[in-house]
Amino acid sequence: MATVLLVRHGRTTANATGLLAGRAVGVSLDPAGREQAALTGDRLAAVPVVGVVSSPLERCQETAQLIVDRQTGTPCSSVDPDLTECDYGQWQGRMLSDLAKEDLWPLVQSQPSAVVFPGGESMAGMQARSVAAIRRHDATMDAEYGPKAVWVAVSHGDIIKAVLADALGMHLDLFQRLEVSPASVSIVSYGASRPRVCAINTDAGDLSWLSSGIHSGDAPVGGGAGRGAMDSETHRIKT
Repeated sequence: MATVLLVRHGRTTANATGLLAGRAVGVSLDPAGREQAALTGDRLAAVPVVGVVSSPLERCQETAQLIVDRQTGTPCSSVDPDLTECDYGQWQGRMLSDLAKEDLWPLVQSQPSAVVFPGGESMAGMQARSVAAIRRHDATMDAEYGPKAVWVAVSHGDIIKAVLADALGMHLDLFQRLEVSPASVSIVSYGASRPRVCAINTDAGDLSWLSSGIHSGDAPVGGGAGRGAMDSETHRIKT
């Protein structure tokens, strides 16, 4: 199957000040966030990305554009509302320091599967629609471009953590154990039998090895010889 690079948007003023922006319009990348997203675009420039799918919110579309601008080819670009931020309802626009005093806060931390934000979305519903969207786009990319295709999904912290939790087989109640920083790249390959999580929350390092695709067949017993070392057809060490 194809490989998806889950990219969180770069930092915004709301992130920097501890404000829960949610789905508010007009929340853009700050100077540090633009630099973060540009660096991520530079990292991905060595990978021939076939498509970039973004949340409709400004900060994600700005990040996506900085990635597309650095590609030598012309990846298809689209926006998917199912990758948008969680609907935090009445929590949106409030400071995290104030929200931490709410009775619902401990449940968000320890049992998010039971959380429904007042006037907003359930965290379980957020995970269901975002995972379905990622898997749907992944199947489309695989069908159109082949199993070695690499594509990018630009979204939000809680969305990416929820998708990673699903790929790892983790219960949603454990997803707060995952860290997804601004402009970070996480890598998932959805194989025929199971997803493979190849990286989480990376903000540096060479990604050119993705150009040859990820072998998504059976997992090598004992851990294998490392990326790029095994021929997926013969399972012999390359020379």
